[in-house]
Amino acid sequence: MSELSKPEEDLQDPGEAQSPVEVPHLEAEVWEAVSHLASCALAATSANVEALPQEILDRMMANLLNFLLLKYRAKELTSQAEMLNKVLRDNQEHFPLVFSEVSECLQLVFGVDVKEVDPVEHTYILVPTLGLTCDEMLSDGKGLPKAGFLVLVLSVIMRCGDPAPEEAVWEALSRLDVYVGRKHCVFGEPRELLTQVWVQEGYLRYQQVPDSHPARYEFLWGPRAYVETSKWHVMAFLLRITERALRAFPFLSAEDAGEEE
Repeated sequence: MSELSKPEEDLQDPGEAQSPVEVPHLEAEVWEAVSHLASCALAATSANVEALPQEILDRMMANLLNFLLLKYRAKELTSQAEMLNKVLRDNQEHFPLVFSEVSECLQLVFGVDVKEVDPVEHTYILVPTLGLTCDEMLSDGKGLPKAGFLVLVLSVIMRCGDPAPEEAVWEALSRLDVYVGRKHCVFGEPRELLTQVWVQEGYLRYQQVPDSHPARYEFLWGPRAYVETSKWHVMAFLLRITERALRAFPFLSAEDAGEEE
């Protein structure tokens, strides 16, 4: 799996592209997610939308995803008019489809919700899922959003009992293509993230199981997770997105989604 060594260089303003279908410099796995969503979108809307070449639709979605990630990082509002003028340009008739699928990708993969704040001007704000603020601590605004992964980790801990044995957590995450020692394009090195970064930030607790010889470890929800969200909200969110995850989340199988319920 490829590494995301300089994420600030991977996100480039689509408004600077020479054509409306120029591919932004997204990591391969993110591009695969967009391609998967585009395929689902075409299958779901073939009766209502004239079929586009797959490559064209993929690139429109990748450009809009790239644009909205930049807006999220900069904490800026955007509007339908801006997205049409800067991203889709000559493909504006496909905005409803592309915007809907990219919004879903942002929520399921990155943990970012696209919320309309002005229904007249169609102005939108991008906010972290469930109000989690872990992405606000990204240094210099760099890196890709990880709130979606944090929700998944919190849900895995819930399902495994809270406290959850470390080996059970890693086994569950392996079904999402997340492995110890393998750097993920969005989440980075997962062991460091779970046992150091999110522990220091208060989202998780990582401790030795009492009286375990040899030493075994377990994960629990941290105090900050309880302040910013709740187990009820995490479960409600997962139940709400399960149906969409079956067709939209590239690493989640039907079996995995069913277990989240």
